[in-house]
Amino acid sequence: PVPTISWRKVNGHNPSKARLRKSQAVLEIPNVQLEDAGMYECKAENSRGRNVFRGQLQVYTYPHWMEKLNDTQLDSGDLLRWECKATGKPRPTYRWLKNGVPLWPQSRIETINGVLMIHSVNLSDAGMYQCLAENKYGTIYASAELKVLASAPSFPLNQMRKTIIITKGQEVVIECKPQASPKPTINWKKGDKPLRESKR
Repeated sequence: PVPTISWRKVNGHNPSKARLRKSQAVLEIPNVQLEDAGMYECKAENSRGRNVFRGQLQVYTYPHWMEKLNDTQLDSGDLLRWECKATGKPRPTYRWLKNGVPLWPQSRIETINGVLMIHSVNLSDAGMYQCLAENKYGTIYASAELKVLASAPSFPLNQMRKTIIITKGQEVVIECKPQASPKPTINWKKGDKPLRESKR
């Protein structure tokens, strides 16, 4: 006799959006998502007995960004740390490009699982960077620019006052605030002689 057919998801519930057609012989799952993956079982029974078929549904996804890059401006000598994060199945792998050319690990450059670190950046590190996340279903790109600042010390906005008049016995504060990249070392002199710290 014609069998009755039933479907079930082994170790779980049938997706609520699932539909059965053609006298329950066909299981349809519209808009498949990762959580729909699993083992499905079709059971056919009549008065003479029953038979069971099991099939594995595997769901794969295109890579999708969770975390992208941002344009960054650093002083020369600083550490650059950029991180790309993408989801996907199979899990995406990452590659880095600088100005469209593959970026390989070097003495100052590390790339580990979507993280790029450049130690002690200099002007040669400036440029456009791309992170690629890819699996066998596709590749996605994220881009950002690195600007590296390098300038000799100057005092365009914070000139020291040429003359400071102060009453004997009061405290005086003289500020030295140069613009420079990287951060400069500062030394004080009185006349031609280096100024040493004392109790005062």
